[in-house]
Amino acid sequence: MLELDLQVACEAIGLPSEAQFRQWCELALRQRQNDSELTIRLVDEAEGRELNRTWRHKDYATNVLSFPADVPDELLDIPLLGDLVICAGVVTREAAEQGKSAEAHWAHLVIHGCLHLLGYDHIDDAEAEEMESLERELLAELGHPDPYAADEE
Repeated sequence: MLELDLQVACEAIGLPSEAQFRQWCELALRQRQNDSELTIRLVDEAEGRELNRTWRHKDYATNVLSFPADVPDELLDIPLLGDLVICAGVVTREAAEQGKSAEAHWAHLVIHGCLHLLGYDHIDDAEAEEMESLERELLAELGHPDPYAADEE
């Protein structure tokens, strides 16, 4: 079972519903046998920039930040997976710039962030291919196009 804490800390038009966020998280996390607890915080560009600067030393707002819970199971008696911080303005702008539907881009970034919480990464080519392949598969199940198709042209 998924325990989702959705925090809307920004004013934005056209945000996905809590049910959509839950659907995307459950899809990305279905390989996990245990219960999962995670927070998704939707932020404005100022907060997104500050968090990206603090944690990644990059001075701009990014689309999604993943903060896996790094607490030994014996110290915490809840199935805490971690936190996602998503910058609504960046997601909206990227979807428009990339010619993607807002829903498809939101779904992609939530799935992408959840996979990071599970330990997937894209630092090297082999890891990136594994992660992107899984993202493509999950998004196709939702009826969304390959989010990386434009990158490969």
